[in-house]
Amino acid sequence: MLLRLFVRNLWSANTVTVTVLAIVLASLIGAVLIIVSDPDVLATYGYITAKPTDALNSSWAVVSDAYANLFKGAVVDPAAVSGWINGTNGWQPVFAPISETLTYTTPLVFTGLAVSLAFRGGLFNIGAQGQATLGVILAALAGFLLPLPPVLHLIVAVLAGAIGGAVWGFVPGILKARTGAHEVITTIMLNYVAISFLAWIIVQGGVHDPARTDSISRPVDSSAQLPRLLGSDLRVHLGILLAVLVTWGVAWLLNRSTFGFELRAVGANPDAARTAGISVGRTYALVMVISGALSGLGGANMVLGTTATALTPLVVAQIGFDGILVALLGRVKPWGVALAALLFGALQAGGNRMQSYASISLELVTVLQALIVIFIAAPALVKAIFGLRAARAARLGTSMAKGW
Repeated sequence: MLLRLFVRNLWSANTVTVTVLAIVLASLIGAVLIIVSDPDVLATYGYITAKPTDALNSSWAVVSDAYANLFKGAVVDPAAVSGWINGTNGWQPVFAPISETLTYTTPLVFTGLAVSLAFRGGLFNIGAQGQATLGVILAALAGFLLPLPPVLHLIVAVLAGAIGGAVWGFVPGILKARTGAHEVITTIMLNYVAISFLAWIIVQGGVHDPARTDSISRPVDSSAQLPRLLGSDLRVHLGILLAVLVTWGVAWLLNRSTFGFELRAVGANPDAARTAGISVGRTYALVMVISGALSGLGGANMVLGTTATALTPLVVAQIGFDGILVALLGRVKPWGVALAALLFGALQAGGNRMQSYASISLELVTVLQALIVIFIAAPALVKAIFGLRAARAARLGTSMAKGW
């Protein structure tokens, strides 16, 4: 009886089942793309009616090789484990894949939390990229301009990154609160301003590295860099622990604090919240400030961690835009966002090995990410494909921010 109930609930359109099946669907479509992008495999399909085993075997070989390398680059390489047991290599190669995954995960946790927090408040923070950019600028400036002792220097640099993002988030927040300006428009425009400001400040005197002719700043002092957790050979750093702590803090803020209740009330129905005596404008401004600070922490991790040690025009990469996808995949819930960031970090880390060892384009990882989000955002499609039963409303939870 219990087993039947478990299977019945498992094969229902609940959040966990839909998410897992979305990943499965994306992987299947990714396998098709791997096959059609390999000319040697495609050639075997030219005579599939005469010798179908060639097409099937070659397809399986290229897909299994790609996904095996994806796993080895993101989680663990069995060969490295065997080498550690046999004594032919140390423990570092065993933990190298998960180290890379956590390194890519860390900034995505911050930007994903930033976007999800704004969503819960009924705001569409499309400006996480710009806020992370201001965060990386101020963190780097504090990292090589301020002569401070090691521990204090790191704390100041991290706080500087958070303040930079908070300031960049305050601008659209106060505009929304005072003038009603739509945050999507203002945050998108501020993204461009931040990117241009980064390109400009890098080449200024005192910031630009005098020993270089290209667009790069002075390196961040070692006293301001986040310490590595597993030694100098592995890149994972203290930022991942900070990301876990901040995730817990955001979860507490949303579910346990008075401001979290006000935030959720405004996100659900601002008119009703206003009638209940909640200052909607104040809530909007504070939400964007906190959201910007989180994005700024993500940017600070990019230059104070192991990804880079100096400002370049591309130092922030796409962590702000990827944060939107992470927030959607995580169902705009803090711990869901952390798990989604871990998945995206694994795809990025594994994709690097897949490109090197299996000659699969890294863009395929981006396609996989996009497909996962598409299926997550369209649960009715997943339900129809797999014939899932409808889940009880009480078990569904919120899959999107109010107002979408």
